[in-house]
Amino acid sequence: MKRRQVTRRRFVGEAMGAAAVGALSASLGPKAARAAESAAGGAGKPRLSACIEAVFRKGRPEERLDQVKAVGLTAFEFWGWRRKNLDAIAKKKDELGLDVAIFSCDTGGPLVAPGSKDKFVPGLRDSIEAAKKLGCNRLIATVGQEIKDISRAEQHRNIVEAMKAGAPLLEDAGITITIEPLNVLVNHKGYYLATSKEGFEIVDEVGSSNVLLLFDIYHQQITEGNVIRNATENIKQIGHFHVADVPGRHEPGTGEINYFNVFRAIAKAGYTGFLGLEMWPTGDDAEAVRATMEIFDEAISA
Repeated sequence: MKRRQVTRRRFVGEAMGAAAVGALSASLGPKAARAAESAAGGAGKPRLSACIEAVFRKGRPEERLDQVKAVGLTAFEFWGWRRKNLDAIAKKKDELGLDVAIFSCDTGGPLVAPGSKDKFVPGLRDSIEAAKKLGCNRLIATVGQEIKDISRAEQHRNIVEAMKAGAPLLEDAGITITIEPLNVLVNHKGYYLATSKEGFEIVDEVGSSNVLLLFDIYHQQITEGNVIRNATENIKQIGHFHVADVPGRHEPGTGEINYFNVFRAIAKAGYTGFLGLEMWPTGDDAEAVRATMEIFDEAISA
């Protein structure tokens, strides 16, 4: 790809260093790898995670972890947990030395609905137990479709009230939930929460450090653009990122987003969490991930 060739010429020294650390990460596992990164001056840097429901789609969920390991990543994520064999996933991820970055919470129904907090708390409680089993400290929450005969102000309040009701459980467990806006122009017509602006307002109103935003770069590029500014100016309210290019929701380098600059800006802003590759590769899955890892490593090194 042209973008990758340019960055290799400009940052060959840094890229070689990042590649060396990456190779060490793959051979030593997450804990030893983080120690190696610290020794190399890379402590506290963001990490990539592969969504095994988007990038790697063949085989049972636990079987897909072999592909995550083989490509050189140290973390993975997925969507709903209710119909998955969590024991098998936990066993496999421990065998491979992988981390679970995040997965979707059972919200008990749409959070925009009246009385949603009463259904949300039981589902959240179960999701927290699932997270503990997997050694995971992040959850994803979607809010549901907009209800036409209820004002947006009321639906907004319902989301806030549900999150306030769940916040003490999250705080006690040391787990953070991330609320996800989605684009309504291409992929999720009728979904209530589209803009990061309203998402950040909800986070502010809840007022818990365990309730943050999931900033999906693909969705927000479609919805509002201005990705770097919107993300970096609100970085402390963001608990997770999702990565895919526009259009098509494919790997970085296939569309209009300059991911080298986006990755670099996010790291420079002090973000140390995960960026999940929730993308659908245009060709070979592993090659798409490796190409993204290369852009990421070069951007972080720069």
